[in-house]
Amino acid sequence: MAAPRCRAPGLLIRGTGPLLRRLFTLVSKPLCSSAAASRPLDAQRLAEKLRAQKREQKTKKQPVPTNPVKRRVQELVRFTQQLQRVHPNVLAKALSRGILHQDKDLVVINKPYGLPVHGGPGVQLCISEVLPILAKMLHGHKAEPLHLCHRLDKETTGVMVLAWEKEVAHQVQELFRTRQVAKKYWAVTVHVPVPSAGVVDIPIIEKEVQGQQQHHKMTLSPNYRMDNGKMVKVRTSQNAQIAVTQYQVLSSTVSSALVELQPVTGMKHQLRVHLSFGLDCPILGDHKYSDWNRLAPQKLPVGTLKKLGLEQSKARYIPLHLHARQLILPPLGFRKEELQLVCRLPRFFVHSLHRLGLEVPNQDENGHSDAGPLEAQ
Repeated sequence: MAAPRCRAPGLLIRGTGPLLRRLFTLVSKPLCSSAAASRPLDAQRLAEKLRAQKREQKTKKQPVPTNPVKRRVQELVRFTQQLQRVHPNVLAKALSRGILHQDKDLVVINKPYGLPVHGGPGVQLCISEVLPILAKMLHGHKAEPLHLCHRLDKETTGVMVLAWEKEVAHQVQELFRTRQVAKKYWAVTVHVPVPSAGVVDIPIIEKEVQGQQQHHKMTLSPNYRMDNGKMVKVRTSQNAQIAVTQYQVLSSTVSSALVELQPVTGMKHQLRVHLSFGLDCPILGDHKYSDWNRLAPQKLPVGTLKKLGLEQSKARYIPLHLHARQLILPPLGFRKEELQLVCRLPRFFVHSLHRLGLEVPNQDENGHSDAGPLEAQ
């Protein structure tokens, strides 16, 4: 009679009797336990494991650099790059916590820094992508997606209006188009505008910048130029767009200023172009319009860098300091009076004001100024 065989992966045992049974038991136990360990976790155990990993990541603090410049860079990154690569649900939750106003027609959010409004090549996450999720968070799972009423640049923070119905969104868009919406922006500038209040009325045009880095920028297209001490009218380009900006310095030091801007028109990058090329006072952190010929980190005075706690090599981490501070919407739909919307400053903006020694008026919900402490979202 042939001896019985017991098979296990990579193992062959021949024989009979009690000795074989004991040997088989010893060999099979570790094989069985390793097979059980290799089985995939069930859904509940996997979820618990993931939650434990998230809790561990939250409690694990990043090491604080000893170098003060590196500490400052870490601070800027923390304040400005929190929401660019999160899950859409996380972004929608953050937007819901920062709602400035909500009624049956409109939802007004505080747009974070670094998030584009629309998608495009290389865009991982944008505001429009999370509007269906935000609507469900506010009105339940059967809610229709919210609609954009206007746009802000990727690097601009502040007041942004959404509508529940497409028809209402079109009405608000028409108010913007016909210049019936009053807008106020706050910006920190490198240098101080002279005079301290005025109007920049210079058309804007998009041009290609020649050189090693060919790219397109908006620039001024003035109607007049100086020729041998005489003012000469320039032939107007058909592509130039009328652009008008009212400005007022709210606070200033020798090398920087906090400026309130009221765009009368709404051309692309109008405020950045008028400040940089019109008044020679580029916005702090504007790495595109601080120099016409090149795309490079903004060149800053030594004194400004010292106040900000940075070196020139780290200037690329400075975010654009342009904030949509206030919108005033005229009566619309069931609302018979104008709607005034004021948005607090982002934290990085407030920290820069402190470091640069700039004071800011504390404004109430209607935008009226009084002296008071700085505020941050």
